[in-house]
Amino acid sequence: MSERLDALGEREGWHVEGRAARVHYRGETDQYSVEYYEPSDCVLYWKVPPEDGGETAVPVGRATVPDPLRERVRLDLDAAGIDSTVEGREL
Repeated sequence: MSERLDALGEREGWHVEGRAARVHYRGETDQYSVEYYEPSDCVLYWKVPPEDGGETAVPVGRATVPDPLRERVRLDLDAAGIDSTVEGREL
């Protein structure tokens, strides 16, 4: 694990798994899983269905993610020494 991933793993809610880190956010109506992948230096957003929904999480475009959540992710990346502009990188 790198120092940057270690630092991201110390941020509230983040968990490091191998060369990636993940955090879950629950909003008023929606839940998201956010993943940062160090090898490709990118961020993916997943919309997570309700636990009783019986559906599978699906990747979503950044335009559908609430701005406060995106800002929080950028702040966490920056605090961990990761260039926060990677959050906006299109895949």
